[in-house]
Amino acid sequence: MIAAGGFKFIRMDFVWEKIEREKGMYNWEEYDELSDNLEKRGIRAIYILDYSNPLYEGIVDSKDPLNGEEQKDTGSPRHPGSVAAFARWAAASAEHFKKYDIIWEIWNEPNVTFWRPKPDINQYITLAMATCKAIKEIVPEAIIIGPATSQIPFDFIETFLRSGILEYLDGVSVHPYRNYSLSPETAGTDYDKLREMIENNAPADKKNIPVVSSEWGYASATKGISVEKQAEFITRMQLFNIYKGVPVSIWYDWKNDGDSPTNFEHNCGTVTSDLKPKPSYIAARVMNTQLKRFTFVHRIDLQNDSDFVLLFRNDSGNYKITAWTMDQRHSIILDIPELSGAKAVDGMNNVLNLRNEPGGLVLHLNTLPQYVTLPAGTKMD
Repeated sequence: MIAAGGFKFIRMDFVWEKIEREKGMYNWEEYDELSDNLEKRGIRAIYILDYSNPLYEGIVDSKDPLNGEEQKDTGSPRHPGSVAAFARWAAASAEHFKKYDIIWEIWNEPNVTFWRPKPDINQYITLAMATCKAIKEIVPEAIIIGPATSQIPFDFIETFLRSGILEYLDGVSVHPYRNYSLSPETAGTDYDKLREMIENNAPADKKNIPVVSSEWGYASATKGISVEKQAEFITRMQLFNIYKGVPVSIWYDWKNDGDSPTNFEHNCGTVTSDLKPKPSYIAARVMNTQLKRFTFVHRIDLQNDSDFVLLFRNDSGNYKITAWTMDQRHSIILDIPELSGAKAVDGMNNVLNLRNEPGGLVLHLNTLPQYVTLPAGTKMD
């Protein structure tokens, strides 16, 4: 179903303590099976190098990052021995899986209590630096991203980037979660500031390394958003991120974790807990089908910040447009006079009727993106 939906990446935990259960002994069997199954379906993995290992660190008091409750868990690697062990394991893993072209992400949300007992930027930098160096020494071509922060905490990220880590990273990953009253497009100013921080701290050959949105979503829970709004946001998030130069976007998450309508974790998925497609899955599949093999060209300027009309082009020189609004439904006119053979569908793949006016093509913008296939030979340069 993931492949049929047109998704090209998955992201999941690559858990240290499940792989190294005896010191120096690594068992990757389950991840071998998963990686084979992904490769067969044309899906690439982002594996998160996490969490700690009781072989090397003791139990600490911390807080559950999801509900804030007090708990006991293994401390994060923050002593020389555990940091070295983590780096050895990560490098061995990168070598073992190098044929799969994995993207390796160092930890998950270290700026909250996924780092135990509490967040510590200097401890995280020490681990990230040791891990990057160990991986690159054995697999120089390995792709590594981080810091995978919860939201976009600029002070945390600025300290991280100033450490010199960009010499070793291939992308800066963040999780742009925000208040549910704020749509995906509100991340634009955050991306701009983050890009400026990268350019100010990167070596000359790394000024343009990408920002990766490695986790972000909206739950269709009782106090979240509707399943229809979730379908709008999954597509608008992907499309807006492409517009802002973010090449990979991971939606949290694949399937609902349960069936309680009030539980956020039970309603983040694109499918239900028993794999029935939600509107978000259908909308994502339509987007991926419509834009398959098309590359973003530019945003068509409508002199309205709330309206988005993005132009895409394929290798044959044919064009498609995807369009939506952050505002109320309304009509616009695009200066495209030649419409013979043009086709359009809405975000649920329902056929739309197109019409001409003297000024050009009339589109009725809605909050769910629509897709217009322009006739072959249409000039859009």
